[in-house]
Amino acid sequence: MTTGHPEGHAREPVAPGEEIRSGTVLPARRTDVELVTDDHLTLVGELAEPLDRPARGTLVTLHPLPTAQGFMDSHVLKKAAARLPALADLAVLRFNFRSVTSPRGTSEGVFGDGVSEGFDLRAAVDEVITRGLPAPWLVGWSFGTEVILKHALEHVGAGNVAGVVLLSPPLHRTTDEELARWSGVGVPLVALVPEHDDFLVPDDAVRRFAVAPDVRVVPVAGAKHLWVGEKYVRVVLDAVADLVVPGSAPLPTHWPTQA
Repeated sequence: MTTGHPEGHAREPVAPGEEIRSGTVLPARRTDVELVTDDHLTLVGELAEPLDRPARGTLVTLHPLPTAQGFMDSHVLKKAAARLPALADLAVLRFNFRSVTSPRGTSEGVFGDGVSEGFDLRAAVDEVITRGLPAPWLVGWSFGTEVILKHALEHVGAGNVAGVVLLSPPLHRTTDEELARWSGVGVPLVALVPEHDDFLVPDDAVRRFAVAPDVRVVPVAGAKHLWVGEKYVRVVLDAVADLVVPGSAPLPTHWPTQA
């Protein structure tokens, strides 16, 4: 469901040759959306699309833990929406899980500890499919990875998901039995695991994901769970963009890009 009005341009003009910095918002069509879940809740979000051409791919992003200040504006996801429509022709859907508040507004409901958030994921995938956007890659960060691993197989099986990226997967709520169900699913599965993650470092991630050998664990040297620093944001965005639109990375570091 669409609400409000699309935003045709960046909030502030981006000068030719200007470096893309932490707060840069590049041109895109930005539309406020409302997602209605099967248990009758309304979630708030935003869809950012390429300004003047069709999307070549779609990201559905799932944010970190709500009880630890995770929301749709958690910085890596906000920067994905600010840059990737312009730099990689990607549509990016962000939304607040149930009960979560951001400047966009508050989603209805109460925190479901990763269980009832499966309804939220379903509503987001349905939104993308209804709009006729390319089948999405699911990009979860921390708690968002748990929601994917618990609930996304139905969407993969239906052909409505093109791939999965797991950023800093903690695997706190995901059992080995749930992980094992991801063997042989037929879509790319990539886990970007920070070298200095607070919850699951690369060696431990390789051991946990051994029951799902299709998951490719990619260690990221020097990074931490929250991907603090522009260097690590660019590592993530380059990796995601190149998975969804092969050949699009490394992304430009200055605006404008060459046509």
